[in-house]
Amino acid sequence: MNRSEFNKYCATFPAAEHVVQWGNSDVWKAGGKLFAVCGWADGKDAFTFKAGEIGFEVLQERPGVRPAPYLASRGMKWLQQFADDGLSDAELRDCIAQSYQMVTAGLSKKKRGTFGIPDPAPKA
Repeated sequence: MNRSEFNKYCATFPAAEHVVQWGNSDVWKAGGKLFAVCGWADGKDAFTFKAGEIGFEVLQERPGVRPAPYLASRGMKWLQQFADDGLSDAELRDCIAQSYQMVTAGLSKKKRGTFGIPDPAPKA
C-alpha cells in the first residue's frame, strides 16, 4: 500500500477526518480520535494503527512491524508497519479497519450519533 492508497482507504470510513500534522504525516481521525497515521520511517511510508491486546503482541513479531514510536512508548497498543516485508495490503487494510472500530467504539453513543458513526457490533 502506498500513501495515496492509504488516504483513499481511510477516507471510506464514516466521519473520517484527514489532517496533515507531525512533520507532514497524513493523520486520520474519527470523532476527533486518532485511528491511523501515514508518516515516514527512513524515507519510506510507515503506517501506524491501534491494535488489540493479542494483535499488539503477535503482529510486532512480523518482519517490518514494530511498536509505534512515541505511542507505544507511552503504554498505548499501537503498531507501525515500517517496511515492505510487513503486512500484505489486505492485512494492513484489516488492521486499519479494526483500529477504526476500536477507536469509535470508545466514543459515547451521543458522539457516534453526532458524527454518523455506526454503533459497534455486539460482542459474541
